Amino acid sequence: MALWILAFVVGVTALLFYRAHAWQWLIATVLWVGAGISLGLTGTVATAILAVVLIVPALILSIGPLRRAWVTAPMLAKFRSIMPEMSHTEKDAIEAGTVWWDADLFSGRPDWDKFSAMPAPALSADEQAFMDNQVEHLCDLSNDWESTQVWQDLPPKAWQYAKDAGFLGMIIPKRYGGLEFSAYAHSQVVMKLASRCSAAAVSVMVPNSLGPAELLLHYGTEDQKNYYLPRLAKGEEIPCFALTSPYAGSDAAAIPDVGIVCRGMHEGRETLGFRVTWNKRYITLGPIATVLGLAFRALDPDHLLGDDAEPGITCALIPTKHPGVVIGRRHWPLNAVFQNGPNSGKDVFIPLDWVIGGQAQVGKGWRMLMECLAAGRAISLPSSNVGYSKIAVRATGAYAAVRRQFRTPIGKFEGVQEALARMAGNLYAMDAARRMAALAVDLGEKPSVISAIAKYHVTERARKVVNDGMDVVAGKGICMGPNNFLARAYQQIPVSITVEGANIMTRCLMIFGQGAIRCHPYVLKELAAAQTSDHTAAVRAFDDALFGHLTFVTSNIVRGALQGITHARFSAVPSKAAPELHAYYRAANRMSTLLAIAADISMAVLGGSLKRRESITGRLGDILSQLFLLTATLKRFEDEGRPVADLPLVHWAAQDALWQAREAFEGVLANYPSRGVAWWMRWKLMPLGLPYAKPSDALAARVAEVMQTPGDARERLIAGSYSPSADVDDLAYGEIVFQMTPQVTVIEQRLRTAIKEGRLAAMPQSLPEFTAWVDHAATLQLVSDDERRLLAQYADYAAKAVAVDDFPADFGRATDMQHARQQTPADEALTS
Repeated sequence: MALWILAFVVGVTALLFYRAHAWQWLIATVLWVGAGISLGLTGTVATAILAVVLIVPALILSIGPLRRAWVTAPMLAKFRSIMPEMSHTEKDAIEAGTVWWDADLFSGRPDWDKFSAMPAPALSADEQAFMDNQVEHLCDLSNDWESTQVWQDLPPKAWQYAKDAGFLGMIIPKRYGGLEFSAYAHSQVVMKLASRCSAAAVSVMVPNSLGPAELLLHYGTEDQKNYYLPRLAKGEEIPCFALTSPYAGSDAAAIPDVGIVCRGMHEGRETLGFRVTWNKRYITLGPIATVLGLAFRALDPDHLLGDDAEPGITCALIPTKHPGVVIGRRHWPLNAVFQNGPNSGKDVFIPLDWVIGGQAQVGKGWRMLMECLAAGRAISLPSSNVGYSKIAVRATGAYAAVRRQFRTPIGKFEGVQEALARMAGNLYAMDAARRMAALAVDLGEKPSVISAIAKYHVTERARKVVNDGMDVVAGKGICMGPNNFLARAYQQIPVSITVEGANIMTRCLMIFGQGAIRCHPYVLKELAAAQTSDHTAAVRAFDDALFGHLTFVTSNIVRGALQGITHARFSAVPSKAAPELHAYYRAANRMSTLLAIAADISMAVLGGSLKRRESITGRLGDILSQLFLLTATLKRFEDEGRPVADLPLVHWAAQDALWQAREAFEGVLANYPSRGVAWWMRWKLMPLGLPYAKPSDALAARVAEVMQTPGDARERLIAGSYSPSADVDDLAYGEIVFQMTPQVTVIEQRLRTAIKEGRLAAMPQSLPEFTAWVDHAATLQLVSDDERRLLAQYADYAAKAVAVDDFPADFGRATDMQHARQQTPADEALTS
């Protein structure tokens, strides 16, 4: 009897785990009941009860027509009654783009073979040459101090060079005169520019992101492509795209701007078109744009285009010199000086062929925007924020190694090491996520969920990196001037937080809201079946999705329970993965399973109210996000050839991602509306807890050491960022003196005996005292002439590296006013 019952438990577990079909359940049930009868373990009554309770349901579920009529059809009716309403724009947003590795992370069972087969992102020879030459030169021509304090824009020489060198046409195919770069190359260019000058990065990334070129490439007519794309590639046209309205920011689907279909005069003849009224703001490049991409709601009250009186959101291209177009003044976003401002128009007539894609694309603008934005969001802000973070890590690490307090480099203090470790560890994960998001685009994906994850988490971590950098450099970081490498990034980081989907909305609505529906293997199919008008087709489609969904859930629950007991020690890992990282792959398996179960249970328990439970959906989205950051980190280590020196960074980033995923799951359970369900999930899935902790202090010290030590690991961490030469910018001295530090340390260690014996004082910190100390050491023949010159040069460069800018008491206003009074009328007109 015990063995028979054990066979039942093992059999049910196996059938659930392997997602058995109904007919397999039927056969297994019949065999099990038959075994009980043949062994004399059940009587007549017991056999009848078992047949009714087990065999009959399995029989009904095995016969398709019976199952669909008696089970599926009633459940479809119930599902329709509780299904949350979904607008056309919500439907378009959810269906836009594609799913990729995010679907595996949501499945509870990531396909590690698929993961291992992903190529490493790489630049072509032409792309690398462009990085080494054109991008380097544009960085030489621009910097944050001059762009913000002198020009209030990218310097004119830099603007002209960006146009002439093809920076504005990186995504445009060569047949139209563009560079036809990969998404990864686009990302590398933006990242490097951002490590030098935010205005340069934004001015280049916007024409290559969500804008007319991207929309034209995918949806434009041949005439539109042939006219605009060569002009955009050469910089003859400066594009912008106007989407955000005063009362429709993140809720872009609610834009109040309207275009009414009508007939009007254009170029001397009557034509069909739209009379458009709009009011937009926050439009990057808007003040200098020559062609305006515009999103508006198309209305057709007279049915001039068809039967639909409200075709929907439509996108058009309008020359900014067109009568009625009003280009407003500039916004000033936290002292960032990339061109940005409002524009508007009232009853502006535009011909129908100015709609991107022509008449066929009227009303399809929202879908167009969602798909293009998915690709652009995966590149622009992740790349620029990694760039800001690389200059912060490069310069702060050098500063911490050179700047001394109490005769000790400040980077040796444990409190500073904590901040440095967070900076370096976060940057490693951020850069890994950026690379993987760009790879998705290059593989032909339009990764709506992954792009939202990359945008949100890279910008949030960039804020932490820059904040930690400010804590380390302290007074130098808060005093503005050309030698301050952090202040502008510190000011402007909030801009990244708010644009292309404000981060609160991105976290609470987009990552899980889209992820739960798009990444789930069955939910979107169930929704589609429920919206099918043909009853027979709807029941058949719902039947396939529903029972696939049920087996998916039960399999995950069984797997989750087993992993909870074993901590997933026996779960699959990539066959070629680095052995020292196997534990992280197994942890990813477990967190993926927990996410899949929690998502399904939440959708079942909370139903349509789930999308209003933003604290719950935000935390579930955090788990998905941390899984992406974790796996991106593991992939980066493999892509770069498993450099042993990078292991402290890998361990820190992986442990931090798992710890944050654990905290998110704990937050879900602690705040779950149904306490009984929360208790069951904890008891069933986490009987021994989740063993994921924050990175240790010892690991943090190793990471901080990487950041402060010249070598390959540090170079890989800050690879692709800009480092000026001394003849271009005094900021170079920080890196120069940092590279000299190991040589100076060797000399200092050799002199310790003389210092202990009292023949030589300890190395002083002030420059005059240091110079005298070096001279005294040379007099005692403790250092050679070459070493004396090296130490003197080190002291000089170190003084420049830690210098803080100062200005006249009135910041030069008196001189400026005197100069203004001396201007001629022609000068005044030019200034105006």
